[in-house]
Amino acid sequence: MTPDSPASTPSAPEAPDAGPRTEFRSAYAQGFARVAAVTLPVVPADPAANAAAVLAQARALSDDGVCLAAFPELCLTGYAIDDLLLSDVLLDQVLAAVETVRAASASLLPALVVGAPLRLADRLYNCALVIQGGVVRGVAPKSYLPTYREFYERRHFTPGDTIAGGAVVIELPGVGDPDAVFPAGAARAPFGPNLLFEVEDIPGLTFHVEVCEDMWVPVPPSALAALAGASVLVNVSGSPITVGRAEDRELLARSSSARGLAAYVYAAAGQGESSTDLAWDGQTFVYENGVLLGATERFPDGPQATVVDVDVEGLRAERLRQGTFTDNAATFALSGRQGPGAVAPTTFTDPGGFNRVVIPRDGLTVPRTDIGLRRRVDRFPFVPDDPARLAQDCYEAYNIQVAALVQRLGAIGDPKVVIGVSGGLDSTHALIVAARAMDRLGRPRSDIQAITMPGFATSPGTRRNAEDLARGLGCGFEELDIRPTATRMLAEMGHPYGAFAATGSLPEGMSERDLYDVTFENVQAGLRTDFLFRIAGHRGGIVLGTGDLSELALGWCTFGVGDQMAHYGVNAGVPKTLIQHLIRWVVAEELFDDAVGRTLLAILDTEISPELVPAGVDGAIQSTQARIGPYALQDFTLWHVLRRGSRPSRIAFLAERAWSDAGAGDWPPGLPEAEKVAYQLPEIRRWLELFHRRFFANQFKRSTLPNGPKVVAGGSLSPRGDWRMPSDAAATAWLAELERNVPRS
Repeated sequence: MTPDSPASTPSAPEAPDAGPRTEFRSAYAQGFARVAAVTLPVVPADPAANAAAVLAQARALSDDGVCLAAFPELCLTGYAIDDLLLSDVLLDQVLAAVETVRAASASLLPALVVGAPLRLADRLYNCALVIQGGVVRGVAPKSYLPTYREFYERRHFTPGDTIAGGAVVIELPGVGDPDAVFPAGAARAPFGPNLLFEVEDIPGLTFHVEVCEDMWVPVPPSALAALAGASVLVNVSGSPITVGRAEDRELLARSSSARGLAAYVYAAAGQGESSTDLAWDGQTFVYENGVLLGATERFPDGPQATVVDVDVEGLRAERLRQGTFTDNAATFALSGRQGPGAVAPTTFTDPGGFNRVVIPRDGLTVPRTDIGLRRRVDRFPFVPDDPARLAQDCYEAYNIQVAALVQRLGAIGDPKVVIGVSGGLDSTHALIVAARAMDRLGRPRSDIQAITMPGFATSPGTRRNAEDLARGLGCGFEELDIRPTATRMLAEMGHPYGAFAATGSLPEGMSERDLYDVTFENVQAGLRTDFLFRIAGHRGGIVLGTGDLSELALGWCTFGVGDQMAHYGVNAGVPKTLIQHLIRWVVAEELFDDAVGRTLLAILDTEISPELVPAGVDGAIQSTQARIGPYALQDFTLWHVLRRGSRPSRIAFLAERAWSDAGAGDWPPGLPEAEKVAYQLPEIRRWLELFHRRFFANQFKRSTLPNGPKVVAGGSLSPRGDWRMPSDAAATAWLAELERNVPRS
């Protein structure tokens, strides 16, 4: 696999040094927001003690760069205090405790979500107060009050969804913005279940708060809030523990985060709650788009916090690409309105009218320095490092390919399959997919014609592996040496290799290495594909393509009559980093006999090379990854470009976190020790630049891509599937962003 010609990979024009700059190693500047879900010991019916406990945690979280911290339901009083909730003494102490937290929050970074009972006129509400910067920014009452089995909340509270108009203003004596002009001794805050809190200095961070039971109903408030623009959904819970309930909570939160394309922050009550009739586990966790970012130990002794960095920018990218998300929002006519004014009624058929509350940053702002990154960044986004998940992914990927080929063969009259086998990863995998497809169709594997076509640099080892595999599988096998035809073609073209082959003498001023240019390589690649097409036509077959997703991204294929073309591209949706694991999985599952398994393992141990240029005097063979970069890094970039459309500086930031320390984090099972390496920023930057130059320059190859199945959720490059772009687009803006925002060291 080679580039077509020097003209196919031009350098993009130099871009002016213009546009926004980012602090490269700042998590906040790279689109992340640090959030916390906190559980802590409470003292039942002692708001002052509980306020002090909340502030102790809030100060530590502020020092840690947290911008949003959620505490459990009714944490200022304790959840299980029954009729004490109706005591004037307690409710007055709650207001004093809220004032304590409000005043102290003026010097703290996070927006604090704190649970407390609040009286409004002659009704009591189970509330979550959002307090930040010395101001109560809003109050979210619990909408759905459980009064079944062990719960008796309607004995004490009024449902929050009965608020007329969906939101009102609550007056909190002695609480709120000290500079506002309100009646003496009173302060005001928006109150209602339909509040969206927009954090001013973190683009895209809009959060919504619901309370405990609100997540357990068929249409939770958070679902509508996500459609209205909330990227982070907060649930403060009491939630006494019974066997199996913890798993149920996670199931609901994971589902909400996945359907809402949001993060779900969950904090439950724990130590200190009354054990008169119930027990408490203090569960905290954060999910993001269906993926668990972090959780704390259950039944803790003392305070615990799940602190993670939510990928707000990534969530926005997912919503931008999933058009049905905004279609669903339009169905429910959801719209944000500034301020705490009147809004439309909250009903199932017309749930519009979310109020947006902007949280300004007049004093403290989030840190724009290197505070680390509190989340896992996968080195191999296409390859899980969990053994069970990797096995499941390999099972699905392999069978997607097999099923797609079975369908295609059946639809076009069950032709034979003609495939060029080189002894490399891609043709090997395509061949074992084809073999399984024949098994599924009840056809003999001899209907696969495997042809090896040695060229000027084919090694004995790869040639032997190709034959051993084909014969071991029971395929038809033959050799077609392309060197005589290639030599004649080069000679008739006037290429200097033709004269060298005829006379044994080098043209004046040339070394032997000068003969091995792109044309020398592409003549071989083109002839192989040309022979395969003519043989397939002659024998009533189709050419099965072997090129993979990574090669398509980098344009590492010869266009037209070359390995870019086939009748069906069975590997076109599979990245290079996954293919080796697919082959390893096939061996582990014993889908073929032991001899085939041994050959497959031998192929896995072979250097990735197009074998088009003879080895140098030092014996070093042509290395693909030396030319176009390590596939590990290029597939990392490919996933973030395809799935998220990420800017180069963000990809570099994430790649440095994932790859700079080989001893940190997990590796996919089965990966050879020699491949567990580290890459530092200069190398990451170099290959990231090359990726973008090649990705843009080679779109024309993808625009005429043969049919082939999409396999991985990260995306495909088919112009009929995931990816459409003009072939004459330039990488100028992307290279400028890279130059502007990614340091060279």
